[in-house]
Amino acid sequence: MCGICGAVGTIDNVIERAVRSMMDAQTHRGPDDSGVFVSDARPGVILGFRRLAILDLTADGHQPMVDAATGNAIVFNGEIYNFASLREDLQARGLSFRSSGDTEVLLKAYGHWGASALGRLRGMFGFAVYDRAHSSVLIARDRLGIKPIYLYEAKRPEGRVLLFASELRALLASGLTPRRLDPDGLATYMWNGFVVGPSTMVEGVSLLPPGAFLRIPIDSPTPRPERFWSLGHRPLRPVDEAVESLEFELITAMRQHMVSDVPLGVFLSGGVDSSAIASLAVRSATASVKTFNISFDDSKFDESQYARRVAQALGTEHFEFRLTQDRFRGQLDAAMDSLDQPTFDGINTYFVSRVVREAGLTVALAGTGGDELFGGYRSFRDLPKGMNVGRMSHSLPRKAISRGLAWILGAQARLSHGVPPQTRWGKVADLVAAGADLVKMYQVSYALYTRDFLDGLARRDLLSRAPFGLPPARASEIARSILEASDLSKVSLVELALFIGERLLRDSDVTSMAVSLELRVPFLDHAVVEAALAVPDEARFDPLGKKDILKRLAMPNVDRTIFDRPKSGFVLPIELWAKDQLAEDIGRLFSDSALTSAVGLSSDALQRLWSAFLAGQKGIYWSRIWAPYVLLRWCRRHDVTL
Repeated sequence: MCGICGAVGTIDNVIERAVRSMMDAQTHRGPDDSGVFVSDARPGVILGFRRLAILDLTADGHQPMVDAATGNAIVFNGEIYNFASLREDLQARGLSFRSSGDTEVLLKAYGHWGASALGRLRGMFGFAVYDRAHSSVLIARDRLGIKPIYLYEAKRPEGRVLLFASELRALLASGLTPRRLDPDGLATYMWNGFVVGPSTMVEGVSLLPPGAFLRIPIDSPTPRPERFWSLGHRPLRPVDEAVESLEFELITAMRQHMVSDVPLGVFLSGGVDSSAIASLAVRSATASVKTFNISFDDSKFDESQYARRVAQALGTEHFEFRLTQDRFRGQLDAAMDSLDQPTFDGINTYFVSRVVREAGLTVALAGTGGDELFGGYRSFRDLPKGMNVGRMSHSLPRKAISRGLAWILGAQARLSHGVPPQTRWGKVADLVAAGADLVKMYQVSYALYTRDFLDGLARRDLLSRAPFGLPPARASEIARSILEASDLSKVSLVELALFIGERLLRDSDVTSMAVSLELRVPFLDHAVVEAALAVPDEARFDPLGKKDILKRLAMPNVDRTIFDRPKSGFVLPIELWAKDQLAEDIGRLFSDSALTSAVGLSSDALQRLWSAFLAGQKGIYWSRIWAPYVLLRWCRRHDVTL
């Protein structure tokens, strides 16, 4: 697990200094080693690397790594979990190896199979390979998008050059990217609380899509991404065969994810997903498994008792750490600085990652993806019902309904600090506008604000740039991917594409790497995802919300009554803290009209929102305050404005 960066095209001293600056900006991703490769050719390529040593801790694992036989060079961030079997295959074909890790396997796999090697990889990865014979560079990203790669094309008088890096902030550190907000990125952020790719928060910088690669001639660095894998509906298999295949892939994925030359542990919240990961880890491990939990002073947010029960049932070596408000405040600056792009949800992972790293571990396993694959969210129950209502109400006069609802909500706003409810029950007009379109309905359900309020909170062209919070091309892509699926599978695919792909994975990568921790997510191994998508609905989702299939396959010996309680994700008590220690800072930023205007927000609307929140108005949740606060703080920190 590392930080990579580089440049392809017209390389000179300015570009070489820029790449070194990008390397320095990613020291947290790789504190163990660093290196630079510069090709002989001009135009050419320069590759930069920061290493967090996980496999092959010797100098043989140094990067950039060069293949003496071909002259190819690679920088690689991630893990190839099936590298051992790939190595055996390549050795049978006459290739030899000097290292014991996965980087050399990846380098030689590309040298032997070219871009088609991507289809043979099982892992999380972002890498760049300089192909000396073809004077080109291949940049690729794993199927689910666990590892990010950001791109920026600089058009300089000296010639074009494509810059890439594992983090957006690294590209900013190059000094070559503009420090201007991207209106499309801002539009998706203000709707969702995170930026929807391929746009980013910085103009001109894009995110390589999941399951995609670029093949870049070094004398013409303006490529278009090509897909080697896409998330979408898979043909269903007979129930028994499908469940057996899923169990096999879960066990295989866990066994491969446990391979590490450094200490490894499991995030254990006490919920079904993290408990399933811990159980699978115990079944796969040859030594005691370490589990970690964060507890809180407020019992409303504290689920440590359930984590203890699971740990005791599994026989893990369990560690519990209490996150007090004072500790939160003391580490908040570091947590906020860990955010590569604004996001309202990232610092959760930062705090638990920091605890695990300070305990001496370098690798942690998390249960990310279980809810999305097996129906753990309310969306699996609510959205299909909403689609049925949308179908039945198709012939009703929507404009009249919307006007009536707008009048009612407007009356509520006049009685409550000028801000109507910004929750699902305050978004009925927007749900009517979504009709029976599941993607639009999903977006309305998860939106931070109603379209009416957002229109007054942010610059007026935002809604047209990203209707329902998605760029039109991205919305069409998701709609096509779910066409043939059942209603429940549609919800699963949308959750995987948006909640996982655009939010959780990106947040988890950057905040865990901020403390030099490698986070692995076995449920999002692509073979597990494909196997789950092939399970018929009755076996995969019934009874809805219980995730019984996961309990049966992953933890047959754990008492299921532990999980007989309302679902509660790992959530920091930000609502309480925002009204206490953070209140002064939030109020100051919201009333800073120069800053809010430079970012495209209305200071007046923010202050009304803040007053409603402080007054305890129903329907104004903490996330509605936290998202603009994070955005303003990030823009001020990185000097990025419209």
